[in-house]
Amino acid sequence: MDVSAGRTQFGARLGRVLGRRWAIGAFLVLGASAVAVAALLHLAWEPGAALRGAVIGGGAAALATAIGALPVLCAREFGKRTYDAMLGFGSGVMLAATAFSLIVPALAAARANGGSAMSSSIVVGAGIALGAVLILMLEKVVGHNSQTLLDERRVSASVKHAWMFVAAVALHNIPEGLAIGVAFAGPDAGDARTLATAISIQDVPEGLVVALALRTAGYTRMTSVLFAAASGLVEPLAAAFGAAMFSVATGMLPGGLALAAGAMLFVIVNNVIPESHSHGNGKVSSIALVAGFILMTILDTALT
Repeated sequence: MDVSAGRTQFGARLGRVLGRRWAIGAFLVLGASAVAVAALLHLAWEPGAALRGAVIGGGAAALATAIGALPVLCAREFGKRTYDAMLGFGSGVMLAATAFSLIVPALAAARANGGSAMSSSIVVGAGIALGAVLILMLEKVVGHNSQTLLDERRVSASVKHAWMFVAAVALHNIPEGLAIGVAFAGPDAGDARTLATAISIQDVPEGLVVALALRTAGYTRMTSVLFAAASGLVEPLAAAFGAAMFSVATGMLPGGLALAAGAMLFVIVNNVIPESHSHGNGKVSSIALVAGFILMTILDTALT
């Protein structure tokens, strides 16, 4: 009797949790679909608009995530040292892109709007702080809800870790996509291309790590690759949203660039770098980070 009642209570709790998840999921899908349709319509009428560049840039980043996952189809295993180095390299690339393709243009845009050096710095600093706080809050909400659902389903520890990592990667792809969109809404297409290139480079090892996490948890090679690729699909949608919003409100561009910079900076420091140091390969990862930063510094000059 107690066992039956326990199962009934568990089923009811799981039903409520899943019901909320499906409702939230349906809302997000509808919203994303609306943005996608708006983007396609905008592209049809204004083929030279910034939104086209944002969608293409976000699509390139999503494709890079999928490409990064492909080696799992043919390779038996990758050493943790290898993908820790790749994550470190990607972190360096993203840090340089955040500085040179988001923060510096944000300061320039604030000055162009008539702000003084001091007021422009304050606006950009506040935007960076707000972006970091927003991602921190979003991670807490999503992380707590995901953990609750996985706990109630009583999945194994390895599967739980894998899916929490997938959720973390998909979550931080949102500010990456927004950053691409905001950059393309700005006045310098060169900076936007540089940023999209940097994010795409960084997404390759991320796709590999997600696929490896799922593969280690017992999923098939194809399933692991497909879910890893799917984790990047949010980027073109977020890019379209960012470009559409900040193309209309050009006065908000400095704050938008700074907001995206803060979000990306927090993700790099809080998620990507710690993951690259979590297997005892911190020195290798740090060397790779410096190499990635140097490469992106050179590319920032070459691509603009």
